[in-house]
Amino acid sequence: MDTKLQKYLDTQITEITEARFHSLPATAVGGGCINRSYRLKSNSINYFVKLNSIDKAEMFTAEYEALGELQATCTIRVPKPLLVGHFDAQSFLILEDLEFASSKSNWSLMGKQLAQLHRHSNEQHGWHRDNTIGLTQQKNQLTKNWADFFCSQRLAPQLEHSQQQGYSIANTEVVLENTQRILGNHTPEPSLLHGDLWSGNAGFLTDGTPVIYDPATYYGDRETDIAFTEFFGGFPSSFYQAYQNEWPLEATYDQRKDLYNLYHVLNHLNLFGRSYLTQAQTMIRQLIS
Repeated sequence: MDTKLQKYLDTQITEITEARFHSLPATAVGGGCINRSYRLKSNSINYFVKLNSIDKAEMFTAEYEALGELQATCTIRVPKPLLVGHFDAQSFLILEDLEFASSKSNWSLMGKQLAQLHRHSNEQHGWHRDNTIGLTQQKNQLTKNWADFFCSQRLAPQLEHSQQQGYSIANTEVVLENTQRILGNHTPEPSLLHGDLWSGNAGFLTDGTPVIYDPATYYGDRETDIAFTEFFGGFPSSFYQAYQNEWPLEATYDQRKDLYNLYHVLNHLNLFGRSYLTQAQTMIRQLIS
């Protein structure tokens, strides 16, 4: 980390916490593919810092606000957001630094607390601002009808983006028509969502406390969070059983989960390339058959 930036962050942390903070040389943290991450250590407390270019400042602001909204529910643990801003040509997000471990993974508690998070609702689907999922812009215009929201704010932008990148995605209009048909009589409560919940965005503290992070938050059908946990795997049966015990899913959930995961497959196609094209085409053929 640049020395000038680190000194600036030390000053900002001192001002917002009202406790003098002077960090040791920053330690780079690997594992992410979007941001550069560092750990700022002092003799008494550590912080986790995400860095990116100045044009990603709004992405960090949205994440800061999402973490704050998730934290305010007092349900499942998220990293506490401390500060968001920019310095010279870099934007930054400072979070509390959490120590993760896998020895005491309490999956049942994670399932229960996720259901409790989903109980927090809104009058409409969407959010007060757009945000990102990965590096993809995610629209969140408030919409009363869930089918309209999922078509216009989720699938349609991803389908349009894939076509702009030259991928062969046929029958896009039929996809949206069938989505309206599948979701037409489904009227879920707008639940507060993580929005990008896969095993890489969930973990446990050393005492087993569940934590979710890197959100793409909005209000929508809670089934979308559950569907994506199934897509890449990594969540055991105890997680799902505890969720069902706390707030059972509708019996027709399986009819919608592949549709919901199509959004994520298209996003991976648009972010990571052609290796996801066949999977996207297969899911679309199944959807319109």
